[in-house]
Amino acid sequence: MPCGPRVYTLFMYLSDVEEGGGTRFTKLGIEVTPKKGRAVLWPSVRNDDPFIRDPRTHHEAKAVIKGEKYAANAWLHMFDFKAPFKVGCTG
Repeated sequence: MPCGPRVYTLFMYLSDVEEGGGTRFTKLGIEVTPKKGRAVLWPSVRNDDPFIRDPRTHHEAKAVIKGEKYAANAWLHMFDFKAPFKVGCTG
């Protein structure tokens, strides 16, 4: 892919959730509870080789049981992705 690997992910919770809706890191045994204003930052690749995905940060969104979940994410890629995308080069 022209933009290179996704190096970091930033996930921000924009609302409180009454029940459920967490982000679970399956390999680490960690679940982050949604809370308005909370943010989670994690690496997506390994330190020793940033072209290899780090399987430890595999994650999943848990279902919202009660309430609503609003969130936003930002991805930091190794290289510029906007310029290739503008000319239709998506990998």
